[in-house]
Amino acid sequence: MIERVRAVLVTADDTMLVIRRTRPGIPVYWVLPGGGVEPGDESREAALHREIHEEIAGKADIVQLLHTMESDEERQLFYLARIATWSFDDRTGPEFSTEGRGEYALEEIPLTVEGLDGIDLKPEEIAHLLRGAIGAGALRAEAAK
Repeated sequence: MIERVRAVLVTADDTMLVIRRTRPGIPVYWVLPGGGVEPGDESREAALHREIHEEIAGKADIVQLLHTMESDEERQLFYLARIATWSFDDRTGPEFSTEGRGEYALEEIPLTVEGLDGIDLKPEEIAHLLRGAIGAGALRAEAAK
């Protein structure tokens, strides 16, 4: 089974970092930073740190596991994390140089239901969960400490 890790990256300004995906023939959508757990990763958290470094040249403090989604082929683990520094210009992930993968653009959206409603975050299950958590104030930087 393939395992993937993703991060809900909350900034000190109570925004969330998301990646806008633009691919030919597919409507624009957004995803959370992250990717596959590799055999050399010491843990899922180590895989998430590696992915955050590759995708946004950032360092995050992982707060907790928020949600797990599982199908026959794949398990996705979504973590809440705080992030203070990042640089999308310094990303190093292999997906950015692979032909035909489309465009990746880092965006910072308000950590509000309205901010989340303004994008098409995939998968819908995590978008729904985040709407509830945001509405409850559970993801704000001070709540994540």
